[in-house]
Amino acid sequence: MHIHILGICGTFMGGLAALARECGHRVTGCDRGVYPPMSDQLRALGIDLIEGYDADQLSLRPDLFVVGNVVTRGNPLMEAILDASLPYTSGPQWLSEHVLRDRHVLAVAGTHGKTTTTAMLTWILEHAGLQPGFLVGGIPANFGVSARLGGATAVGQTRPLFVIEADEYDTAFFDKRSKFVHYRARTAVLNNLEHDHADIFPDLQAIETQFHHLVRTVPAAGTLVVNAREAALARVLARGAWSRIQRFGCVKEEPGCLRARGEPHAFDVLRGSLKVGRVEWALGGEHNQLNALAAIAAAESVGVAPEASCAALARFESVKRRMELVGSAPVQGGEVHVYDDFAHHPTAIRTTVNGLRRQLDRQAIQQQRNGRILALFEPRSNTMKLGTMKAQLPWALEEADLAFCHSAGLDWDAGEALKPMGARATVCSSIDALVEAVVREARPGDHLLCMSNGGFGGIHQRLLKALSQTVM
Repeated sequence: MHIHILGICGTFMGGLAALARECGHRVTGCDRGVYPPMSDQLRALGIDLIEGYDADQLSLRPDLFVVGNVVTRGNPLMEAILDASLPYTSGPQWLSEHVLRDRHVLAVAGTHGKTTTTAMLTWILEHAGLQPGFLVGGIPANFGVSARLGGATAVGQTRPLFVIEADEYDTAFFDKRSKFVHYRARTAVLNNLEHDHADIFPDLQAIETQFHHLVRTVPAAGTLVVNAREAALARVLARGAWSRIQRFGCVKEEPGCLRARGEPHAFDVLRGSLKVGRVEWALGGEHNQLNALAAIAAAESVGVAPEASCAALARFESVKRRMELVGSAPVQGGEVHVYDDFAHHPTAIRTTVNGLRRQLDRQAIQQQRNGRILALFEPRSNTMKLGTMKAQLPWALEEADLAFCHSAGLDWDAGEALKPMGARATVCSSIDALVEAVVREARPGDHLLCMSNGGFGGIHQRLLKALSQTVM
């Protein structure tokens, strides 16, 4: 079969393209921005890419068009497909029918931490010899690719395993259900839940409804892995649940609930009062500790003991763009370190800054040194562009020493939103101005944390270059 994918360079659609190619299909695709690293990965797989959505792509005569949710009515290629009554489907629907059918799907849902938790769970299963298939919205360092079909049915399993990042965003312009309802999960992780995607969900209750649709698809023989700290998830389950429930993250001892005892970088895993494993790894932050508990619980639903999961996590190498150290630049008297992180929602920004702060505090105790955190961010997601959560930004940046906001393209006043931070916050309308402002303030030992769900104008390398030039 020849499939042509519209919006192929997104993380989900690019992963789908790789899976389709591995299935033996001929795959081509197009996007408004054919850009690396996804474009490089796809071309390496022999997938031809076209820049833009010109209607003349109908001349490719594919058997099926697979449409990403970035495509809207008015898109010239989509309009031509509709006019010609050609066959098309959504990415999640194609995946459900051609890859996920007859597999034990482990779906990881939540407002935050989906990519990292999916990568953790996949690595645990791989470490256990179960050869899972997976589709992750990023590139797990343990695998080097974002998707694969996986091996045959593992010993002790009745179905091959497939781990998928389960997004609540809508499926396509013609299917406004959340992507995850297509996946027919047998193990569903409900990691956390708060208001996001304000462009399609008017409030938190609307998202809770979609999460309950996911709960409704999990069979009675399946498992729901649920964060015990989340009131929104408790409300979701109160609407009805028909599967086994495994809770994690309880603050106090609770029968059956998995919890952590210790610091995020080194902690015991407890079920009730019984220690069932210990995690010692390079990651920090309480959010990653909770992600680990979710992954351990999900892996247990397919027969991996918590002790074995903890051993696997000791060798977990995280995901690109999750507190990734891009490089260090020499400055007079020391170095400045530049990080890249995908955080864009206020809660994600806060937990990311907190994770780095705890890591630096630990280093200060061990090595008698510390450093400032300079938080650089751009409100680029649809939710943040709308200004829905602008009032939460000072709270999100509370633990940063200085904050720098790239305000281009906003219809609301970022300076006014950050006013409670006083002189600690700087707003710049261009990347050039932002780089200049940061370089003026940077001093030896500083940690520059760049947060965006986009490329941030290549700011990471621009900062490293500009900082290096200050010592020439």
